[in-house]
Amino acid sequence: MSALTPPTDMPTPTTDKITQAAMETIYLCKFRVSMDGEWLCLRELDDISLTPDPEPTHEDPNYLMANERMNLMNMAKLSIKGLIESALNLGRTLDSDYAPLQQFFVVMEHCLKHGLKAKKTFLGQNKSFWGPLELVEKLVPEAAEITASVKDLPGLKTPVGRGRAWLRLALMQKKLSEYMKALINKKELLSEFYEANALMMEEEGAIIAGLLVGLNVIDANFCMKGEDLDSQVGVIDFSMYLKDGNSSKGSEGDGQITAILDQKNYVEELNRHLNATVNNLQAKVDALEKSNTKLTEELAVANNRIITLQEEMERVKEESSYLLESNRKGTKQDRSAEGQALSEARKHLKEETQLRLDVEKELELQISMRQEMELAMKMLEKDVCEKQDALVSLRQQLDDLRALKHELAFKLQSSDLGVKQKSELNSRLEEKTNQMAATIKQLEQSEKDLVKQAKTLNSAANKLIPKHH
Repeated sequence: MSALTPPTDMPTPTTDKITQAAMETIYLCKFRVSMDGEWLCLRELDDISLTPDPEPTHEDPNYLMANERMNLMNMAKLSIKGLIESALNLGRTLDSDYAPLQQFFVVMEHCLKHGLKAKKTFLGQNKSFWGPLELVEKLVPEAAEITASVKDLPGLKTPVGRGRAWLRLALMQKKLSEYMKALINKKELLSEFYEANALMMEEEGAIIAGLLVGLNVIDANFCMKGEDLDSQVGVIDFSMYLKDGNSSKGSEGDGQITAILDQKNYVEELNRHLNATVNNLQAKVDALEKSNTKLTEELAVANNRIITLQEEMERVKEESSYLLESNRKGTKQDRSAEGQALSEARKHLKEETQLRLDVEKELELQISMRQEMELAMKMLEKDVCEKQDALVSLRQQLDDLRALKHELAFKLQSSDLGVKQKSELNSRLEEKTNQMAATIKQLEQSEKDLVKQAKTLNSAANKLIPKHH
């Protein structure tokens, strides 16, 4: 996370620096996304211990791009897995309002945008993933149908909207994996649109294309005519992946509790960073208020100085008028002396006038600086409000995680009670088994005794039969 703490001894911040500080935020490239079963785990890069070998710094673009690729691949795994499981449990055709499906398209959009080259247009630089998707119809003839359908849709006005519509039609056609594989295999064509270390140019893109095969079991139906795909905001909702499903096994419950604690620690750490950011912004606001007070005082001094200069100008005018009257009444010698005094008075008046102009220019400069400070303060207040909203959202997520932790702990206790009951039942069954084994032994012994008696009776009968004969 970027450090926003300013030095203690610093000059009054300019408008550019204040604007830059107000626009700073937290990017996903500063974190590493990993998976633990169905869990989403975020780790800050500064907290990850690496090997002692020479390692790339966190400011290295290649290192950041590799970390972004890994994050997007893990997010794609979670999104595809969650979408397949929820769709199979739902057991019906999915539509555009289904939340896991919306998040899947957002993740795919981020994957396709990763490493895009900016193309210069009349309106500035533009990045759109519609260009690479148009190439698919040249590689797979079956894709020409959906490309033509996208171009014929009347409500789409931007390349981003056409790209989103193309993804939805490809999923409905159950050919999204096939199209992506065909596109990734042609890296010589993709190099026109993507940087060399983009996700679509590396092995992570091939892995995501392989994962998309599982979506062929899903039936989806979208209505493109009434949907506004141009103005949708593609933001990944991490709250869908910060919660785990139900589990009845004790060992899995322990792992889930550990994962919840990891999520809790991450949210608390992020909360601390946001608090530090808010404190830094508050310090900047206080500095701006002090500077504003100082400027107000300087403005009051300048106004007093202007009033004094105006009074002096009035006095000089009165003296000059008096000198003119006395010049008319006096002699020629007096006129020459008074003319010299008048020239000096005019010179003094000119100097005072120039000084007044300089003071007015300085006053205008101070007023413009004050307006810039007020604009910067408004921007900082807006940023503080946004940070506070994010803090409230994170606290709500923390409360949800705590509730899930209590629920899992209760389920773990229930499973322990069930294990105890099963162990007691097992011991009873063993006792009954031992009793039955003893009974069987008694029956076998009695059977042996009966066999011996039968043999004795047979032998006795055999002896009696010859005597009768």
